[in-house]
Amino acid sequence: MENLVPMFQAFLGLGPTVILPVFIFIIGLIFRCGPAKSFHSGLTIGVGFVGINLVVALLCDNLGPAAQAMIKNFGIQLNAIDIGWPGSASMAWASPIAAFVLPLALVVNIIMLFTKTTKTMDVDIWNYWHFTFCGACVYALTGSFWQAIVAAIIFEIVVLKIADWTAPYMEKYFDLPGVSVPTGSTCSYAPLGIPLIWLIQKIPVIKNLKADPDSIQKRFGIFGEPIFMGLFLGAVLGVLAGYAGEVAKVGMAMAGVMVLMPRMVKLLMEGLIPISEAARNVLQKRFGENANIYIGLDAAVTTGHPAVIATALILVPITILLAVILPGNNVLPFGDLATIPMIVAAARGNIVHSVLAGIVVISLSLLMSTAMAEFQTTMGVIANFKMPEGSTLISSIDQAGNLINFIIFKAFALFN
Repeated sequence: MENLVPMFQAFLGLGPTVILPVFIFIIGLIFRCGPAKSFHSGLTIGVGFVGINLVVALLCDNLGPAAQAMIKNFGIQLNAIDIGWPGSASMAWASPIAAFVLPLALVVNIIMLFTKTTKTMDVDIWNYWHFTFCGACVYALTGSFWQAIVAAIIFEIVVLKIADWTAPYMEKYFDLPGVSVPTGSTCSYAPLGIPLIWLIQKIPVIKNLKADPDSIQKRFGIFGEPIFMGLFLGAVLGVLAGYAGEVAKVGMAMAGVMVLMPRMVKLLMEGLIPISEAARNVLQKRFGENANIYIGLDAAVTTGHPAVIATALILVPITILLAVILPGNNVLPFGDLATIPMIVAAARGNIVHSVLAGIVVISLSLLMSTAMAEFQTTMGVIANFKMPEGSTLISSIDQAGNLINFIIFKAFALFN
């Protein structure tokens, strides 16, 4: 059984651009899409994710240094370093439970599909690390293998149910029919973010503020287009970072992200639609006309919308400010600043409403990640994670600041 761990880690090391096409090909065959069409769909989706990853890298490569420069300019000193989702993912996959969570999570998902307790077929195998992370937290707390496995599966079940609940938002606003987003970090924002948006849109004056991309474009004409929005917000971030000549560079990078990301998502959807339709046809024959299924994909498929990118860019300096002024926070945000999940679809693209809700949920995430810093540091020691230079505590807004993970962890802590 010990040989399974390096074998799974080697497979997962190939990354989502290889893993996802393999699973899409297999699913295509299961749903009688034919070998040629299944292979073409898998390949197209893989290429789409290659493009998305390139654009995300462009985003992170520019936002990361800008965030660091802002932190340095403002002289921020906090003890726990945010290592971001890449560090958290590497810890999760290095956990002793990782090799067991992956196949078990697949089995649980299949059982839930056949028992109609979920409509989401989660093919985003790479992001199973969120389930594993939750289990690894409980393992660091209890030392119990079985409690860790149970925690990971509970996390998965909650995420699948939230993905079902939010799938209509994906279809109506992001134009992603037949797609749900069972990404652990994104799902954690839905239980708080969606009610917050509902509340914000009931507040006098604020509810009437129109700031979605269409309204902005109507008001400002050509200067309200996503490409100019990206240029402007990127330039503002460059100024806040204290850049001189590189302000234009950051602005152009963000303009590029605004234009290129939607095109990469469109390419990915071209590959997904044949598989999604084939799955729906087979399930309707088996379970009736009302049967439906969602293909669960990475939250990256939603980042192509201009309102999502604009909200994320605005929240970068706000998150840094919150880290300084929020009582009880001890986490220095950095790694996850470019991957802060949004509740933009619930706000129907209203950037003002999304930012207001984002301030609340990010504040809570900072406090939760502060409370979890000790245990994520213990996880790092167990996984032989290389700590950032000069740091004694590590954490992450993405997963240590995850509401679902936090509640499950605290529930297990009560009985240990």
